[in-house]
Amino acid sequence: MTAKIRLYVDQPLGQGQSVPVTREQAHYLFGVMRLGAGAPVLLFDGQSGEWLAEVEEAGKRGGSLRVGRQVRPMQMPPDLWLIFAPIKKARTDFIVEKATEMGAARIVPVQTEFTNSGRIQRDRLQAHAVEAAEQCGGTFVPEVTDMQRLDRLLDNWNATRRIMFCDEALAGETAGLPAAPGPWAILIGPEGGFSKAERDRLRGMEHAYPVPLGPRILRADTAAVAALTLWQMSLGDWRR
Repeated sequence: MTAKIRLYVDQPLGQGQSVPVTREQAHYLFGVMRLGAGAPVLLFDGQSGEWLAEVEEAGKRGGSLRVGRQVRPMQMPPDLWLIFAPIKKARTDFIVEKATEMGAARIVPVQTEFTNSGRIQRDRLQAHAVEAAEQCGGTFVPEVTDMQRLDRLLDNWNATRRIMFCDEALAGETAGLPAAPGPWAILIGPEGGFSKAERDRLRGMEHAYPVPLGPRILRADTAAVAALTLWQMSLGDWRR
């Protein structure tokens, strides 16, 4: 029988291990998907790859899974951060989901001068990252950090990590990325764009590279997908 369900578990996995499921997972596995004892489930923990398990005990409010063999090794994403200014709730959810699917290793919400959203629910966004990893076949779940101010993030920036600065003011111009491997971050601005002070600061950073995302100014959620695609095709693991 082929396993059609993938589940992230927040504990290290190993062959023969019994893994308890949460109430929410039990509802999904045994209530919604109607799995019974012996049914196969794919598990991953974000550290050791993917494992084939089977339902050991199924209940309405809980249960357990027995881990069998490893079916895929751990696949780490590139050392790439996505830094973005949160927007409306559903579109922020979209950015986190797509960043996970497209191979971001860390997702960093920031407060810029023109950011409209003043807060985030980090736990909810982290849950969206988990769900996206379950759906896309990934074995790694990126960390979604707490929201922080962009200026303070840049104050403490490690210059070994280059920044792909997606500057809407360059729409229609031509500029590319250097063929430089290593740690990178993609920076996407808010719906209102970057302020002059933010743009000037970023343009003055030796390790920041201003780039356009085509001939048109994109919405923030579209820009995140476009930027991740551009970086992955140029420097990431899509070239393998």
